[in-house]
Amino acid sequence: MKVAIVILNWNGQKLLKQFLPSVMKHSKKAEIYIADNASTDGSVNFIKTTFPSIKIIQNKENGGYAKGYNDALKKIDADVFCLLNSDVEVTKNWLTPIIETFKIEENTAIIQPKLLDFNHKDTFEYAGAGGGFIDKFGYPYCRGRIFNTIEKDNRQYNDIAEIFWASGACLFIKSQVFKTLNGFDEAFFAHMEEIDLCWRAKNLGYSIKYVGYSTIYHVGGATLSNINPKKTFLNFRNSLFALTKNAKGSIIFLILIRLILDGIAGIKFLLELKFKHAFAIIKAHISFYSYLSYLLKQREKLTQSIKHYHKTSILFEYFVNRKNNYKSL
Repeated sequence: MKVAIVILNWNGQKLLKQFLPSVMKHSKKAEIYIADNASTDGSVNFIKTTFPSIKIIQNKENGGYAKGYNDALKKIDADVFCLLNSDVEVTKNWLTPIIETFKIEENTAIIQPKLLDFNHKDTFEYAGAGGGFIDKFGYPYCRGRIFNTIEKDNRQYNDIAEIFWASGACLFIKSQVFKTLNGFDEAFFAHMEEIDLCWRAKNLGYSIKYVGYSTIYHVGGATLSNINPKKTFLNFRNSLFALTKNAKGSIIFLILIRLILDGIAGIKFLLELKFKHAFAIIKAHISFYSYLSYLLKQREKLTQSIKHYHKTSILFEYFVNRKNNYKSL
């Protein structure tokens, strides 16, 4: 099985210098590529001189995560693509259980390893943890992380499990499936495009797995931190994008309820004096309306859709029932 590890880079020379050595050391079974999104910090020259064995694909513009990978992966021949963030430290034999799972489970199209926090290595990392799910209204959560409550790693998720979405921090996908899905939806630009991709794969009947016998350490927030209003904008807008495109059944009531819940989140930001984040939600809704025609056209392409949630409202479970870890749900 030919595996290509593809690291998307935009002005990340410091991260590449810190984390590439672990990828090279522990990934002898794969080819490593840097997909550069028109960096201006000397990243490309740094790779050429410091890591000459790594292949470089130079994109013409910074099209974000979605377009950056779409453009780069067209130029790579492999059975499996590993989309890996530049702020990730991998571990010994991390590829082996993932490759074995792909070989054994023919219908498995996408896999995520265990994501732990690079700065607190006994703790799950926010962006993916032990595999992702969403509730009826499109709010994401993970085994190991619900909202901002993050679990310690006590080997409770050392397993192989069916999940709903795999983190874009480290996402393995069969190349043929990526092509069948026409890659990422570039309207997302960045954030939650992996949820949309996984949802579309699920709607086509593919399986998505978490393989907890493979471990990586992710810094997180290296591109946009959680305190950046742009991240708030992208997350709220793109969640609405994914719901509108992919959710089963009539979506009018579903989207209406979600918009109301977003409004409540905006009020919470106002009470916390986080005015830029409250305004980011308003901007997210305006942008959503501007894309609505496009999203409905994408929805028309659905051949089937599945029930996408186990819990109706993770908000209710977390804030009302006080359930703050996955196993308590």
